[in-house]
Amino acid sequence: MLTGLSLRLRVFLFFCLLAVGGIAVVLAALWIAYARATATDLMNAFVLAGMISAFGLAALCVGVWLLFDENIAKPIERLSAQMRARAHAGVEGEVDLHAARYLGDLAPAAAGLAGQLSSSTLDTAAAIAAETAHLSAEKERLTALLTEIPVAMLLANPRHQIVLYDGQAAGVLAQIAHPRLNASLFDYFQRDSLEQAYARLAKTGLEVPCTLSGADGAQTYQARMKPLGDAPGYMLILDEASARIAPEAARPLVYDFDLLSQFTDAALEDMDLNALSFAVFDTETTGLLPHKDEIVQIGAVRVVKGRIVPGERIDQLVNPGRPIPPASTKVHGVSDAMVAGAPDIVTAARQFHHFARDAVIVAHNAPFDMAFLRRHAKRCSLDWDHPILDTVLLSAVLFGASETHTLDALCDRLGVTIPPELRHTALGDAQATAEVLCRMLPMLRARGITRFGEVIAETRKHGRLLEDLN
Repeated sequence: MLTGLSLRLRVFLFFCLLAVGGIAVVLAALWIAYARATATDLMNAFVLAGMISAFGLAALCVGVWLLFDENIAKPIERLSAQMRARAHAGVEGEVDLHAARYLGDLAPAAAGLAGQLSSSTLDTAAAIAAETAHLSAEKERLTALLTEIPVAMLLANPRHQIVLYDGQAAGVLAQIAHPRLNASLFDYFQRDSLEQAYARLAKTGLEVPCTLSGADGAQTYQARMKPLGDAPGYMLILDEASARIAPEAARPLVYDFDLLSQFTDAALEDMDLNALSFAVFDTETTGLLPHKDEIVQIGAVRVVKGRIVPGERIDQLVNPGRPIPPASTKVHGVSDAMVAGAPDIVTAARQFHHFARDAVIVAHNAPFDMAFLRRHAKRCSLDWDHPILDTVLLSAVLFGASETHTLDALCDRLGVTIPPELRHTALGDAQATAEVLCRMLPMLRARGITRFGEVIAETRKHGRLLEDLN
C-alpha cells in the first residue's frame, strides 16, 4: 500500500506513527494512574501532565524527523538520482559525498560503483569508436551524394509517416511547412492523390508515377512512388523540375529506419515514451505577465525516439506590436530593431502549431509559455489541445520535490552545457530543455515509468511546484 509513496513521505509517516503511539501510551498511563488514585481532585493535574507529555512527544518526533529528513532521507534520494543519472543518462562527474556524509559507507560504495560504471562505459565507447567513425564517414559520403542528385527523395512507412528525407526533400517540404521526421505526408500533400498512388503500388508491387498537390493547394509535383522490396513502406521521388530545388536548400540526410515498422493504435496514455514525438519549445517575451505582455521570440526543436532531430527547429523572432522594455532586452537580447520586420504572433503561432502537430509539447515551466499562446488562440484560429509535458515536474519526479528545479540547476545536474551566448534565447533554452528531456527519458524508464499516462500521473503529484512558480 505504501510502495507508491516517496521515501521521505514514508519516513515522515513512520515518525508520525511514533508520535501517535507515544502519545497514546502516555495518555493510557495517565488514565490508569488517575483511575487508581484515591483523591478526586487530581483530574486537572493529570490533564495538564497529559497535554504537556503529548505536545512534548510530538515536538520531539518532529525535531528528530527534521534531522533525519535533512541528513538521511534527502541524501538517499539525491544519491539515488545521481546513480540513475550516471547509469542511464550518461552523466559524468563525481558523486556528491559531502551531501551523503551521514550515510556511512553507502556514499563511498556508490561512488565506487559509479566509477566502475564510468570505466566500463569508457571501455565500451573506445571499442566502438572506430566503427562509429567509419559509419559516420560513410553517412557523410552518402549524404553528399544524395545532395548532388537532382531529385528530392523521401521514405515513408505504410501509414504515410516520414521515415527519411534528404536535403532536396527538406527543401520541397519546407515550401509548405517545416520538414518533420515521423510527420504525416498528408501534412504536406493532399490525401487523395497520395492514397491512390499507394493503392496502385500495393496492388502491382511496381513503381507508380503520380502527380501530387501540396496541402496548401498552391503547388503541384511530378513524382514516382517506388516499393522498398521486403521492407514496409515506399520511396517517394519528386522530380527536380516540379520541385524547384535551390542549392541553398540542401540539408543533412535525416532518418530513423525504426519508424518503418513502428505502428500503434494505442491511446495516448498507453503509448510507450519511445513511440512519441516531442516538440520542445521556449519563448522570450516583453515581460512576465501573460495576460498583457507579448512574445518576441519562439525557439523549438523536435525529439523523436529519444533523440533530437538535426535540422528540425524553429528560431523565429516575433513582432510584439509594442515597444520591448529595455529591462527585457537586457535579459534576452531581443530589441525593437530586431523584430521590426518579423511576423506577428498570428503567423508565428501558426508556424509553431504546425511544427508541434501530432507531438507532445514540452517546455520548462510550460504553463507560463502556453499562457502567452493560448491568450491569442482565438485570434490565430488555433486550438492548443496538444498533450503537454513539463520538465520542472519531470525533475521533481526524478530528483525529489525539495531540490531546485530551475533549468540551470537541471542542466548542471544532468551534465548539459548551455553556451553563455545562447542562455535566455528561445532556441538556446529550447535546445537545453530538449537535451535534458533526452537524458531524463531513460531515467524514467529505469524507474519503471514507460508509458505517457504513467508519466502524467507521476507529474501530477508535484503540480504544486508550478503553482508556486506562477
